[in-house]
Amino acid sequence: MKNVYIVLSCLFAVLLTNCQFSENIYINEDGSGKMKFSLDASEMMQMVSEMGDGKSSEDLEKAMDSTIVFKDFIEEYKDSIATLSQEEQQKIKALEDFRLHMVMDPEQNSMTMDLETDFKDANSLQDMFKAMNSFSNLQGKGGASQNTPSSPFSSMADDGSTTVNYAFDGKIFKRNVEIVDVEKHQQSIDSLGQSAMMFGGSNYKINYHFPRAVKSFSKEGAMFSEDRKTVTFEVGFIDMLKDPKLLDFEVVLED
Repeated sequence: MKNVYIVLSCLFAVLLTNCQFSENIYINEDGSGKMKFSLDASEMMQMVSEMGDGKSSEDLEKAMDSTIVFKDFIEEYKDSIATLSQEEQQKIKALEDFRLHMVMDPEQNSMTMDLETDFKDANSLQDMFKAMNSFSNLQGKGGASQNTPSSPFSSMADDGSTTVNYAFDGKIFKRNVEIVDVEKHQQSIDSLGQSAMMFGGSNYKINYHFPRAVKSFSKEGAMFSEDRKTVTFEVGFIDMLKDPKLLDFEVVLED
């Protein structure tokens, strides 16, 4: 557990240049499935390795493969969690239904992180951005430091400026972002600061897996698997933060 927090601290404290993000949804025929947010920080690992100095480099020299089931974590550390502020407790509570899997291989200069949750109904999919923001803003031992740049996900959640909604009726899947407070959203964008530069070369990729072939996708530039059950769509990460409606789309499945 300690190693996980060490890596998390490094992950959000060092320059995360050109990290790649992906939103993965796997939908079964009955509408249930799994949602997974993935981050590939391998390029950052290579950069830290080349620098070869500082505590961040030392902390990233050991291979690891760790999984946190937050529901079990909350139960195991409930007494300690109860001593935290209500705000910090709520951040941890928001992750109750999630699992975190981190793999780091210094020899291969690779680091990946997957935050995932299961769902019984695609219409009730949780807003992954809110979960990521709660996760990256956790404080305390091993958490982010005061000098850590603010999470870029904070511009997509918690401030109440946007909401991400999903809908699926068995044939049509919709992803829609609503900007509920334009002024507040602009303030969030203006406050990105260093994050806008650090993530300037990063992309955000949609990978959706359906139980039947995709008949149509409402955005141009999408790619499909050979059986057309998987659709992939990619935009610039900062572009998406500035205009979240870039990822508004509709998927129609074959009968």
